[in-house]
This record gives sequence, structure tokens and C-alpha cells, in this order.
Amino acid sequence: MSTMTGMTPEKIASACGGVLHCREEELHQEIMGAVIDSRKVEKHFLFFAIPGERVDGHQFIKQVYDQGAMLVICEKEPEEAYRNRSYILVEDTLSALRDVAQYYRSCLSAIIIGITGSVGKTTTKEFIASVVETKYKVLKTEGNFNNEIGLPLTIFRIRKETEVAVLEMGINHFGEMSRLSKIAKPDIAVITNIGQCHLEFLEDREGVLKAKTEMFEFMNDTGTVCLNGDDDLLDTIQSVKGCRIIKFGLEQKNDVYAESVIQRGLLGSECKIHAVDQTFETKISLSGAHMVYNALAATAIGKILGIESDKISSGIGQVKALGGRNNVVQTKDYIMIDDCYNANPISMKAAIDLLSIATGRKVAVLGDMGELGDQKIACHREIGYYAVDKKIDVLICIGESAFHIDAAAEELANQEGKKIQRFYFLKKEDMIEKMNLLFQKGDNILIKASHFMEFEMIVNALMEKA
Repeated sequence: MSTMTGMTPEKIASACGGVLHCREEELHQEIMGAVIDSRKVEKHFLFFAIPGERVDGHQFIKQVYDQGAMLVICEKEPEEAYRNRSYILVEDTLSALRDVAQYYRSCLSAIIIGITGSVGKTTTKEFIASVVETKYKVLKTEGNFNNEIGLPLTIFRIRKETEVAVLEMGINHFGEMSRLSKIAKPDIAVITNIGQCHLEFLEDREGVLKAKTEMFEFMNDTGTVCLNGDDDLLDTIQSVKGCRIIKFGLEQKNDVYAESVIQRGLLGSECKIHAVDQTFETKISLSGAHMVYNALAATAIGKILGIESDKISSGIGQVKALGGRNNVVQTKDYIMIDDCYNANPISMKAAIDLLSIATGRKVAVLGDMGELGDQKIACHREIGYYAVDKKIDVLICIGESAFHIDAAAEELANQEGKKIQRFYFLKKEDMIEKMNLLFQKGDNILIKASHFMEFEMIVNALMEKA
């Protein structure tokens, strides 16, 4: 692994405004990595001692020095035995983490692509990274490292050999995206859509738009903005600091659009993509109509970066599902859509859309959606109506808020004389106990809820049964 360009103790201390205590021989030596997890410290690493709710990083200063750390950033001095080692005293380690990441970003030559939106950020990131990897050396956000701690840690993984970094940027409060943008300074900004998410803090879709577009504040003035032109709110954006704007979508008004979309059920889809002055056909292995939008976003980025159409098509076709996100799993008894990583009204409807195209009995196991504020009941009821409209055969609702999904489904089914089997459980454990009575061989089963519901337990139970 190469060193982190420009990241010497002297420059790091200057970046975070800390008081440097440093060995003379290490003053101008570049570190090899930067982490907040003591277990990940290696020789010549920087360790941020962050006080957490459960664990205080200061407790591990002795350990990280013994593991070979070259530098520690901390809010209080190390034990006396380690005061001859290099460290930087700061008032707030978390603020220092952001400041140092911002400085390191200024030392990098890599093209930074920032991705945000109400739903589909992670999958869009995977599509874009897969396309860009056909021509460039790429680093991408791993897991859920997309917030004010995760983003700096992802940036610290970039090295001089990295040509493009694909960074997911997630928020739920006003001001967060502005701080993330200040750290990442994207050259290319991608917004997937504006939906009903984090309404507890952002109030409505207009609030979501305002919060997401904070990404533009610190982006490269000569960069490119890539937007979903089919989204009514994003389509209102006509200028951003003089940056080039490229819009993608299914409608022909967009710069990049798709036609001749053929859905192959849970096995994916095919389409023809028009991109600027070229047209090509591609296959998308992930199922769901919304995956076409991810492919279009990736195509737009590919064209911005000068990637040939055949490589773009190849990159799109190589994307595989991530665990817990629209991951279609086939067992001897069922076809499962494991989409239990997170949920909001838009992603819940998209998942139901996906289930509705399956052949055979369609079973939706749905749980609570979080962070909906005053609109919690209305949003859950909306999903109940949607499940009935989409002719789901069996609806299994689990959780306090999911009660409203069940109640709305019952009301609409009775009003319109539609058939839908319904089951409601307060706890997922109660449902798992009755699993043998609820599911049949050959079922197509969607499993979806917000992450705090821990629906992975249901996925595991069905896998064990199979």
C-alpha cells in the first residue's frame, strides 16, 4: 500500500488546528492509513481517538501505538509512557476527522463522484463503479460508510493510483449534505430522485430537495451535475453554478434515456439506451423496473468520463445484488427478494412493483418504516393500498407501524371486493413460529422493512427451512 500523499504530522496538525507533539524523524513522514477502529491500525497509521456512546477511543491509545501507529489525534494526552510518541491534541476529535479528510481531499488528483438521493443510492453507486471500472482504477464506498464519519474514512482509503472515487453521500438533517460536500468536493454530483424519506427531519419532498442539493455548494465549479430528469422536482433544476447538467430517465426529453425495455421478471431486464449521439443495447441482471434508472445514471457517468458504449454495457451487465438490497435468492422451495436493508415509501413501492411481476403466488412480508415523523401513519397506509392495487396474494405485516399497512389493505380490499390474504404480527419472532403455515412451496416472497426491524432474521429462517 502506498502512503497518503501530503499526510505528514505537520500538515495534519495544521489542517485540524491541533497542537502537535512529534518525533523529529516523523515530522515530514507520510502516514500509510487513517482509521477510527483500533483493530484496523497497522504500521505507520494515524488513529483518531473518538469518544463514542459505548466506547472511548482514548482507551486504545496504548494498544494502537503497540500495533505500530505513527500518529494519534486525541482530546487528552496519552499515558505518560507514550508521551514521547507522535500525537496531536485537539478539542474535538470528530471535527478533526472531518478537517483532516477535507485537507486530504485537496491533495488528491482522483475524480470524485458524489451520489445521493432518496432511494437507490447504493445500487446506483454499484452500477456507476462497475461501468467506470471498465476503464479506470476505482475506489467506491463500502457498506454504509456514507455519513459524516463514514465519508471521511472512505476518502482516507483513496491513494495516488486511484483515478476515480465513487462516493455515496447519505443524510437525514439539513446542513449534513453541505458538510459532506465540503469534505468531498465532488467533480460530478449525481442525484437519483427526491422522495418521502427522513420526513421527521426534512418535513416534505421540497425539504428533501433542499437538503440533497446542498451537495452543489462545494462541488467543482467546472464539474458536471447528473440528475434524474423524470423526477418532477429534480427536473426543475436548470442551472448549478455554471456546471454542465446531464439528465437521465425513461422519457425522451432526457440527455440519456431508455426505450424498448423488456422486463424478465425476477431475472432482470433488457433495454436500448440512447446516450448523446450513440445507441446501444444492454442487459441488466438485477430485477425491477427501477434498475433501468441505475443503468441510465451509470451510462451518463460513463459518457462524461469518455467510456465506450460496449464497455458501458458490459459494466452494467456485471452488477450483482448486494445482500439485503433487492437481492433475489432462489432456494428449492422459494424465490426470495431479500430487500431488508432499509425502507421508505418509494423503495417499498418499488419492491412491491418487483414482486408484482413474479410468476406464481406473491407474498409480501412488510415491516415498519422509520423516520417518517407526522406522516408515519399516512405513509404506512399508502403501502397497504398499494399492495392491494398491485394484486399481491398474501400480505404479512410485522411491527407497530406496519399495523396501518394491514388496516389500509383490509379497507381497500373490502371496498373494492379484491382478494388478498392478510396476517398481522407485532413481532417477527411470532411470525417465524408460524412460518410453515404461512408459506407454500413455489412462493415468491418479498421481505422488506427499515433496518432497525432486523428482518435478516426472517431471511435466515427461510434459508434454513429451505
